[in-house]
Amino acid sequence: MPTPVNGNGTDAEPDASPLVRIRSLLPGLARAEQRVAKVVLDEPSSVARRSITEVALAAKTSETTVTRFCKAIGVGGYPQLRIALAADTARTQARSSRDLGGDITADDDLASVVSKVGFADARAVEETTEQLDIAELTRVTDLVANAGRVDVYGVGASAFVAADLQQKMHRIGRVSFAWSDTHIMLTSAAVLSEGDVAVAISHSGATTDTVEALRVAGEHGATTVAVTNFPRSPITAVADHVLTTAARETTFRSGATASRIAQLTVIDCLFIGVAQRHLDEAVPALDSTRDAVDGHRLGIRPDGRRKTERQGR
Repeated sequence: MPTPVNGNGTDAEPDASPLVRIRSLLPGLARAEQRVAKVVLDEPSSVARRSITEVALAAKTSETTVTRFCKAIGVGGYPQLRIALAADTARTQARSSRDLGGDITADDDLASVVSKVGFADARAVEETTEQLDIAELTRVTDLVANAGRVDVYGVGASAFVAADLQQKMHRIGRVSFAWSDTHIMLTSAAVLSEGDVAVAISHSGATTDTVEALRVAGEHGATTVAVTNFPRSPITAVADHVLTTAARETTFRSGATASRIAQLTVIDCLFIGVAQRHLDEAVPALDSTRDAVDGHRLGIRPDGRRKTERQGR
């Protein structure tokens, strides 16, 4: 059976952590397979040492379902899953000797909260870059770099990420707009055409407003791009291209922190790729935009001393 595919039909990155793949594919798995996934996600190092029978019992299902789950996430079979989990556990232990991956609880002191948030955000960035499809990112970068106009859609926390991409594009002289209001997103999508690009940002990939705006943009001829954590979510069905993140959202971090950091990582990679393709224009534009706002900064150096006129910027 082939490896899992992302929304544009390309194979998943072979070096991605099996846990990242499981989390991203979880919503699309059958209910019994989801129980197997929960056992694996809760205790990956333990599963790496357990038999298929033990895992099936823990998930209250059959060995056949465990095998089907393995094929659904693209590892072929249970022996391959154990090997992948063992390797991933070794890599994780090498990164950090502390177990900071757990959820934040009401009893955690502030020091623990800081450690857990820092750990989760760092892992979101690392895991996102590890599983990011470079070939797909290259295709999207080329399309955005050559687009007549780029409209970016996102609501809630994703709206801030959409605004960040739009601001970055404007700084290098590319025409871009970010929308978060449903009616304005739809009217924006309706006036796009061939040669334009619509980028929709949604952690879940199931936000109705964002999915609908991207669908309308595609119907009017624009090339559509989705940035989502789940490669089989509804938004991928209306996207020509899909860029995936890898963020774990839990009780206190749900939909707002690690996912935003992961999305910004993808956006930064996309922006730099576009700037590289327009380097002769991008560098002067960045200088000009910096100069334009320079007069609105206090003339104080980072060390607290006042700048001389020569030190101006």
